Amino acid sequence: MEAALVSVATGVLKPVIGKLTTLLGNEYKRFKTVRKEIKSLTHELAAMEAFLLKMSEEEDPDVQDKVWMNEVRELSYDLEDAIDDFMQSIGDKDEKPDGFIEKIKNSLGKLGKMTARHRIGKEIQDLKKQIIEVGKRNARYRSHEAFSKTVNATVDPRALAIFEHASKLVGIDEPKAEIIKLLMEADVRASEQQQQQQLKIVSIVGSGGMGKTTLANQVYQELRGQYECWAFVSVSRNPDMTKILRTILSEVAKKDYATTEAGNIQQLIIKIIDFLADKRYFVVVDDIWDVDTWDIIKRAFPTTSSTSRIITTTRMNSIAHLCCSSFNGHIYNIRALDMVHSRQLFHTRLFKSDEDCPSYLQEISEQILEKCDGLPLAIIAISGLLANTDVESSERFNWSCT
Repeated sequence: MEAALVSVATGVLKPVIGKLTTLLGNEYKRFKTVRKEIKSLTHELAAMEAFLLKMSEEEDPDVQDKVWMNEVRELSYDLEDAIDDFMQSIGDKDEKPDGFIEKIKNSLGKLGKMTARHRIGKEIQDLKKQIIEVGKRNARYRSHEAFSKTVNATVDPRALAIFEHASKLVGIDEPKAEIIKLLMEADVRASEQQQQQQLKIVSIVGSGGMGKTTLANQVYQELRGQYECWAFVSVSRNPDMTKILRTILSEVAKKDYATTEAGNIQQLIIKIIDFLADKRYFVVVDDIWDVDTWDIIKRAFPTTSSTSRIITTTRMNSIAHLCCSSFNGHIYNIRALDMVHSRQLFHTRLFKSDEDCPSYLQEISEQILEKCDGLPLAIIAISGLLANTDVESSERFNWSCT
């Protein structure tokens, strides 16, 4: 149902974008005012179409996205009608009237068409404003929703910019160093020979919004160059196991395995094992939700691969313990940001510097940070929401947060 809704929305946009592109051709060059609006509108709709296509990959779009898709579809119908009217109003431009009466009639007809073009041009301009407002409203409520969902830990942290440059991340250096140490240090329980042969794993566990994915990615970016092959795969709550295994195989082998040649789950597992058997590899399996998923994925990793490493992330302690019991593993409980790092992240995101918070906003900023409770996702979401708000007074700032 959701895929059909996305398909309908993108299907409606395609002909509209095509007609707008036609209006940008040389044939309509003389209509400068309308062309300017049409050019801007074409870019806006193309961006919407790209977003809708990306959304079609989601397993279950949320209610707000479905509302937005319906609005885009209805506005697209209105816009297509307006474009058709405009193109019709400028038709028959090459007819040359003969005779005085015909010239008068033609002049009156041109005047009527000019009036119609002006009216339709204004309609297109108004529709453009509506489309932009629909996009802004969706972005606004998505930001608000991201913040509100952190309360019950249902936000997918991968929705944020997890691959952001490390210099912009806050409070990550210490946990990153701790995980690298766990991955690299010798296990005192194992013999020297076992240490050389054992596959080692670290499972990062913590509630939603804590930054597990970001942390795992930072370790991955730093260490992967030390291995012969590597992969980063996100699982999610309702995983397509064939797709996940195909992603692992494609990344470690650095080859795009098409659906036709990939095979079923068992065949994919065998292919991954065969490829990794004599190699040092580093794999991150992000966001594991259930036992069955891990039971399938772990079978693809040969345990005899010398000094290979795996990181998993999960919200559940039971899954973390299961991952570690499968191999030579350590559980890493991710910690919330302390107030110093929370303040630094919030101020940097909102004021572009951790030292530029106006004095009249410091008290309310502290109250917001207390509510965020050290969750990076919550801090990023609320600061992103407030960044688009005029915060010239504490009253306005406080009102924006309610």
